[in-house]
Amino acid sequence: MLVCTLGDALLDVIVRLEQPLAAGDDAIAVTRLEPGGQAANVSAWVVAVGARGRFVGRRGSDEAGRLVTTALERRGVEVLGPPPTGANGVVVSLVEPGGGRTMASDRGVAPDLAPADLDPTWLEGCDWLHIAGYSLLRSPIHAASLAAARLARRGGARVSVDVSSSATVQAYGAARFAQALRELDPDVLFATEPELAVLDGAVSAPVIVVKRGPRGFAVRRGDGSTEDFAALSVDPIDSTGAGDALAAGFLVGGPSLALEAAARCVAKVGAMP
Repeated sequence: MLVCTLGDALLDVIVRLEQPLAAGDDAIAVTRLEPGGQAANVSAWVVAVGARGRFVGRRGSDEAGRLVTTALERRGVEVLGPPPTGANGVVVSLVEPGGGRTMASDRGVAPDLAPADLDPTWLEGCDWLHIAGYSLLRSPIHAASLAAARLARRGGARVSVDVSSSATVQAYGAARFAQALRELDPDVLFATEPELAVLDGAVSAPVIVVKRGPRGFAVRRGDGSTEDFAALSVDPIDSTGAGDALAAGFLVGGPSLALEAAARCVAKVGAMP
């Protein structure tokens, strides 16, 4: 199986706090640099759970872009896109004691991917095209996402979308984002409960995977049925990327593999395997 992802490949600056932040004061932390970005994370986890992963997107020509590209290729991901240029995106992830996290994101050149940048051969042979919801919030990558979905479907691929961020969707406009989802018409939609609440029932898909963090996830199907899946027992270290690991596992092997991949992710530091 080949899963193609379209979106962002970012450099994650992970700050794991040993104690809560205090305004105007210092806090002990452990800091690491890791590759990240939702689309890149999913492609890396796809490979980790036994399938082929291919990332499509714009990357920077700076050191951050080179680090991310090398890290993806080292994990077995095929990295495709226009020639690198400009500044790569960087995300600062603050991981609280207990594993919860807050992120500050600079997406760099990732949103600059345009339909004219796409080479149809990049989408050939894929069974799934997974699109990060962030890619629907900016132009021209929004148009590139729609064009990529058309190309992938011509070859028989299915399309999945992860809503990505309730706050960002709310700032963008829930109605506008829901319209973008209707244009893409995904076969599978991944979303957290807050993301679905922001969209207020304005979206539908044959399968909706509701991500519930430490409570696991639910699968809602077009026939009205819902099935709940409890998270595997694990000592959480860092929840960064857990939803991306879950998505990768679900696309490759269904609910059981999704639970396994998510558990592996939260038991380590960093969003990638």
